[in-house]
Amino acid sequence: MPIEIKELHIKINVNEGSKPTASATAQKSKEEDAVAECVAQVMKIIERKKER
Repeated sequence: MPIEIKELHIKINVNEGSKPTASATAQKSKEEDAVAECVAQVMKIIERKKER
């Protein structure tokens, strides 16, 4: 049975007063990679849905 995503909730916490450290920058890179992968998968699902 296919899964249909009707809503997508994204929560982001921003700390304006803090300076990024080397580990925080590496973690951001990993998080950005994860978000990019999720977006790519959602776009593939949308394209497959259009083909039907």
